[in-house]
Order: sequence, then structure tokens, then C-alpha cells
Amino acid sequence: MEVVEMERPHPGRNEVLVRMKACGICGTDQHIYHGHPGSAEVLPPMILGHECSGLVVEVGEGVRNLKAGDRVAIDPNIYCGECEYCRRGDPHLCENLEAIGVTRNGGMAEFAAVPAANCYPLPDEISDEEGALIEPLGCVLHGLKKINLFPGMSVLIVGGGFIGQLFLQLLKRWGASPAVVSEPVVEKHPLLRSLGADRVVAPGDLPGDELFDVVIECVGRKESMEEAFRRAKKGGQILLFGVSDPNLEISVSPYQIFSKELKISGSFINPYTHQEAISLVKQGAVRTAPLISHRFALEEVPTVMARYPTLKVAKGIINISP
Repeated sequence: MEVVEMERPHPGRNEVLVRMKACGICGTDQHIYHGHPGSAEVLPPMILGHECSGLVVEVGEGVRNLKAGDRVAIDPNIYCGECEYCRRGDPHLCENLEAIGVTRNGGMAEFAAVPAANCYPLPDEISDEEGALIEPLGCVLHGLKKINLFPGMSVLIVGGGFIGQLFLQLLKRWGASPAVVSEPVVEKHPLLRSLGADRVVAPGDLPGDELFDVVIECVGRKESMEEAFRRAKKGGQILLFGVSDPNLEISVSPYQIFSKELKISGSFINPYTHQEAISLVKQGAVRTAPLISHRFALEEVPTVMARYPTLKVAKGIINISP
């Protein structure tokens, strides 16, 4: 990656030009940086950044519901509306999926032209940084809808990073009890407790016979996914949310799935959950600002992306325009 001067883009029909204010660095950005696909195949050169918020500064022809001066959070995913999956109501599985920061230039820049339909007005109660984090919260909301959760169900969250912290807040709001988080970085444990975790443990410290109604895997590693299967009760539900290497394979006993009647779900992106996510943050039902561990300037991004694993970033935000 490098920082370069580019010509300011112009909004096309049904697009707006957004002066970016804040952009989150996602684990998927790291996957793309190391040559893996994001939500779709990436063809460099590409400006990354799909967790972003900003200020509308220009509107293209045909835009009716936005004007210059509007603050917006941006849903990066653009669906074709014509393929089999879009027409059956599963647009996130779109065969022709495009995404801001993946297949077209995204939020790690001062300006980006984006479809007006992908912009959600931000209320004054939500900061630019919180607005950038609406996208990952929307992804977590989509994952939560894959689970049949009832008050009193026991839940294990494998991985207490940013995504695990969002899941924890929503699960406690839905009545999960107990909510246990497995997280190896002890510095994260106090924050997890403050967000409502009934217990926070290091991997390997759970009693061998402790099982859960719901297990949510937020890491994407072989050992953590296999642990998720070991920790599910009979009739348990497993949500595989963490993004793994595309070539990773895990060892799972089909007999265990059969004999326990396990329900296993994946969760991909965030179809139309932005408005719900904005409402939750506005109400204070989900807190995102305390989860930000690092803030960077745009000029720092190439160095930050190269050193990301060594920086121990829980959640990084790029502050772009003054």
C-alpha cells in the first residue's frame, strides 16, 4: 500500500460524493492486504475501506433523498437485484456482488463516490467514528439472526476482540445467561466484564465438561472452530462468524453433529441491517466508541497495515478529514 494523490472523483447518476471522516480497519482488510478475497474478489489497484462514514459534499443526477451537508454511514455492499439469490430474498449471496472498498474504491481516502442508496443518515447523537462502526455492527446483527436465542440460554463467545465485544452486548440484551467469553489477551478481560460478560476465561481454562446452548466463533482459526464444536450441548447451535483463510480445513466428527443434532450456521456480510444498527447505537443499547483501541491518520495506513498483527489492535479507526 502507498499514499498517493488522486483526482477527486465525481458522482455518477444516483451517486453522491462523500468526504470521508472516519474509516474502520477490518480483519477483512488485512485478508485483502495479504492477497485473499474480501466479500468478493479484489483486483488491485484498489482503495480499501468498507467501514466508513462521512459528509455528503455533492449529489449526482437523480439523487432525491440526500443533499450536501448530510452526515452518513455507508453500507458497502451493492447487489445486482437480478440474480437467483437477489430475487429469492438473499441479496447478500448475490452472484454479482460489488462492494465499496473491495471491488470499487472505498473509504481509506479523502473522497469516494458511492451509491446514494447505500448511504444512511446519521443522527447528531452518533459521532463520525461511531458511524464508521455501524457496518460491523450490522454484520453482527445479521449473524445474531441466525440463532434462535431465548432468555436464559448459555452462550460461549470464542474470541473477545471487537466482534466478540459487539456480540456480547447484543447477547446480554437478548437475555443470554450465562455469557462466557474465551479470550487469550488478558488486557481485554476488564473491558469484556464491563460489557456484561458473566465470566471471561483464557482458552484452555474452561472445565472440560462445560457445554453451552450457543457457541459463537469470532476468530476464524482451526483450533477455535474445532473448540466451538466441542463446546456445544445436545441440540446446540454453532455460529461460525470469524473469517478464516479460504484454504483452511478443520476436523469435525459427523457423528457428533448427528448424535447431538447440532445446528451449524455461517454468517456473511450485512444485508439491510444498517438502520437497526444506527438505532441501537443512538439509544445507547450498544456501545462502540469504548471499543476503539487505536486511532490513525491516513498517512500512517501503509505502515499500520504492514505491522498490524504486531500492534495488538483490538479496533483501529482512521480519522481522515479534519
